[in-house]
Order: sequence, then C-alpha cells, then structure tokens
Amino acid sequence: MRRRTNSYPGRPIPTRRAIAAGAFAVLLAGPTAGVAAEVEVDLQLVLAVDASGSVNMPRFNLQKQGYAAAFRNPRVLAAIRSGISQAIAVTMLQWTGPRLQVHVVPWMVVKDETSAEALAAAIESTPRKLFGGGTSISGAIDYSRLILAQSPFTATRRTIDVSGDGANNIGRPAQIARDEAVRDGITINGLPILSVEPYLDTYYFENVIGGPGAVMVPADSYDSFAEAILKKLIMEIASNNSEKPRAALP
Repeated sequence: MRRRTNSYPGRPIPTRRAIAAGAFAVLLAGPTAGVAAEVEVDLQLVLAVDASGSVNMPRFNLQKQGYAAAFRNPRVLAAIRSGISQAIAVTMLQWTGPRLQVHVVPWMVVKDETSAEALAAAIESTPRKLFGGGTSISGAIDYSRLILAQSPFTATRRTIDVSGDGANNIGRPAQIARDEAVRDGITINGLPILSVEPYLDTYYFENVIGGPGAVMVPADSYDSFAEAILKKLIMEIASNNSEKPRAALP
C-alpha cells in the first residue's frame, strides 16, 4: 500500500455559465426508478464510467461486465449488509468531454440478492451512449455532483466512483472539481486503468481522489478491471471513513 499526502486548495465560485450548463445537464439526466423521497441508505454511490475515444468497444464492455459481476458477488452484498441501514443507492453515468455526460442507469436501491441482480442486469443491458470528446474527469465529477444533488435518498456518505484510462485533458483541472466536491462532503474514489498511461495511478491519487475514506484501486489492464472494481466496491461500501486517502496495490 502506498501512502501520500494530499491537499485541497481553494476555488472561486463557479461562473453563471457553468451553473446554467449544469442545470441544463440535469434536465437531460434519466429519471429515478421506483424510489420514494428521502429514503435512508448507508451510501449514495455514483459510478462514473469512461466512454472516451481511447476506450474501444471491447474495453467498454469489459468495464460493464466488471461492474455487473461485482454486484453479483456475495462479498459486495455482505459489505452492504454490514451497514446500519443495510442498503445503498447506486446510479451510473457515462462520461467523456466537459459537457458530454449521460445518466444511463437511474438510482436503484441494493439491499439483497434480488436488488443486486436487478442493478447488475440494468448495467449489462445499458448501451454505450458516448464515443469520444476528450477525457474530462472534472466534467464527470461536476455532473456527478448534480446527480447527487437530485438524489431522492439521504445517507451519511455520498461517493463518486470514477474509472478511466487517462488523465484529464480537457475542461477545468480535475483537482479543482475534486476540491469543490470534497467541500460539499462528497468522497471521490478512483479506479485508474493503466493500459494507456502507466503512471495514471499517481495522477489519480494526487488529483482525483479525495474526502474521508477515499480509496484508489488501479487496474493493470482492462482484463483485470473486474478484479479491481470488486476490491474497490468492497472497500468503499464498508468504508472506515479514514481521514487519509488510501491507495491499494493492483
């Protein structure tokens, strides 16, 4: 396990244009599915999946299969049942450029085998909506914050789970979006895929993850994505809320 220090510099209030763009993005997001207002869960989890140009269809499908397999794994359900409410709320988006994000799986509660299978099936059946437009991790974080703000749940923890194979290369810096989310009480976890950029884990640790209990679990390749996402989901669902970000070895 590698340990590094992390810091969160200040950031001015977003511009009117950014706020307006964000509000418009919310209108494009999919509706919630079968949930009542103010449902109490242990964790609200946004899964932000990379759909940028470096992610071809076989790679994209490996990501989907990895997420679906993880939620079918009894170890993930055991982690969910270790919480006070014994339930979490999960949603998924695809992201590329600063204003290219699509909310593809609505909020779903996971609390037992049936609901875990329903989420896994929803992830598997969701088609790819984006195919390029740059790699804007900051855009993914900003859009995820909007989704969390519209969540029909209450929870002691709110987490954005970012997976991707490249550093932020368009839009505002990732660390600025990260810092704003952390100030809102949101934790950002990361799963860098090292197929394209071998040192992406260092970038994610220093610029992407943050907040209490933050974790980073790198995947050496897309073939090992499923193993990495299983490890990370268990860590973040059963979080010990450590104040220091943690990095697990691949």
